[in-house]
Amino acid sequence: MAELHKLCSYRSAPRSDHLDLDWWPVVLRRLGEPPEHAHLSVLRRAFDGHDEVNPAYRDHPTTVWEHPVTALEPDAVGVLAAELCGVTPQDVGAAAVLSGRADTGFAGLEPETVTEHVVRAFGVLRDFYAEAASRRMAVVLWWD
Repeated sequence: MAELHKLCSYRSAPRSDHLDLDWWPVVLRRLGEPPEHAHLSVLRRAFDGHDEVNPAYRDHPTTVWEHPVTALEPDAVGVLAAELCGVTPQDVGAAAVLSGRADTGFAGLEPETVTEHVVRAFGVLRDFYAEAASRRMAVVLWWD
């Protein structure tokens, strides 16, 4: 458990191997949920991971309760990276606008501004997965 806590505390890898999308995963993940956007289900899979890394970590005093720590093995990272590269920023922007999710929960921001941020966050996510795949890295995911 100590190694998992070290990982979740950003102390086990160089900063360049971490990605913090703030709260954009909440918006991006939901874009892949409606049936009309099934082609974006890769966004949901990119944030959910496959296997829970250590279920006992839920009992750690400084753990993340809302989302278990999950992981994707290098082969799965490669598959997701390829799928993410098949999604265009226009697909993401159009889904954000059409689903009405682009203006949910971001008081004070115009829907167009939120859509621009969603598209930018998608690009960062896509690039992160592409880099991890090119280096044959696993990905560990958690939300706080």
